Amino acid sequence: MLDLRNVLSPIETANGLPNACYVSDDMYQHEQDTLFRNNWAAIGFGKDIAEPGMVKPVSFLGTPLLLVRTREGRINVFQNVCRHRGMILVDTPQKLRGPITCPYHSWSYDLDGTLRRTPHIGGPGIDTLDSVQHCDYPLINVRTHVWRDIIFVNLGDNAPDFEIATDSLLDRWRVFEQPVFHGGADSSITFTLDCNWKLAVENYCEAYHLPFIHPALNTYSRLEDHYNILDDGGFAGQGTTVYQPQITDDGRRFPKFSALPSQWDKGAEYVALFPNVLLGVHNDHAFAILLTPDGPGRTIEQVELYYADEAACGSDFADMRATNTTMWQTVFAEDVGVVEGMQRGRSASGYDGGKFSAVMDTPTHHFHRWVATELIV
Repeated sequence: MLDLRNVLSPIETANGLPNACYVSDDMYQHEQDTLFRNNWAAIGFGKDIAEPGMVKPVSFLGTPLLLVRTREGRINVFQNVCRHRGMILVDTPQKLRGPITCPYHSWSYDLDGTLRRTPHIGGPGIDTLDSVQHCDYPLINVRTHVWRDIIFVNLGDNAPDFEIATDSLLDRWRVFEQPVFHGGADSSITFTLDCNWKLAVENYCEAYHLPFIHPALNTYSRLEDHYNILDDGGFAGQGTTVYQPQITDDGRRFPKFSALPSQWDKGAEYVALFPNVLLGVHNDHAFAILLTPDGPGRTIEQVELYYADEAACGSDFADMRATNTTMWQTVFAEDVGVVEGMQRGRSASGYDGGKFSAVMDTPTHHFHRWVATELIV
């Protein structure tokens, strides 16, 4: 195991995480077994199973999972495996007309996971068997919480309740506890990054790189207008006091969230909720970015934009949504070369994890400390 004690030092003397944390298969697996399994990690979005009966298979930590929208609108997550012979139940996203049915022997399950039918289990035409009571063999439930349309799971089933684990962020953004509305097909962006997932988090946490990597953004939301955000636990990031881009030439604006304090007239905040969600909030829209690690050197980045009012998702705002999506796509694309360049740099044997600025890098150092603590325990 790597010696990570110096990562936990005060920022003035600390080094960052060593190269192995970004390139080693063994460290990647250790992360899967600890910080991803033991915390609330994101695996998808409710908008991807928007209607009752919709299901979507995903893989997380090597485990096949199934996202399910019940007839009542509730989101469930189950292990995507039949309790009979371990067959994968669903292999493509779809809307079911009936129960979840195994393609092997047609054992079927209600959308709440209850085993409904076991055809011919007792012989031809006999669908019951005393030794297999349906109530004893539901789908394997996964601990789940949905917040701001993001589907979180705690696969290890050992984390505090989501509201407790994220209480300080929930308190910080209490004014945004309002419905959000996904902008539709024109409000989704996906990147494939040739880098470790942690580099995407680190880059997102800080504003230090703003004038060098995002020159257009820096013209109206400058480095000096930003502040750092730190939490004792599992999030860090940065905010701005002057975010107010001009989306249209005629001055139109998206509808805003209701009853926001004046600090949000031009304010915005960008927070990494550890381990794998990047969040942005503004007075009229928000976004969530899901980072899905795919080995130590590859990450899938899924960006979804949401609006404060359902009207913003209609045709009257289509041009503005397209402009907004393009703007954010440009900003996020500017980061790709940076995170991929840092990944290549992790092959330099002389690199020792790097030196932090005690003024500009406090959110990144906070994330490194969090990772080190989770890996050491």
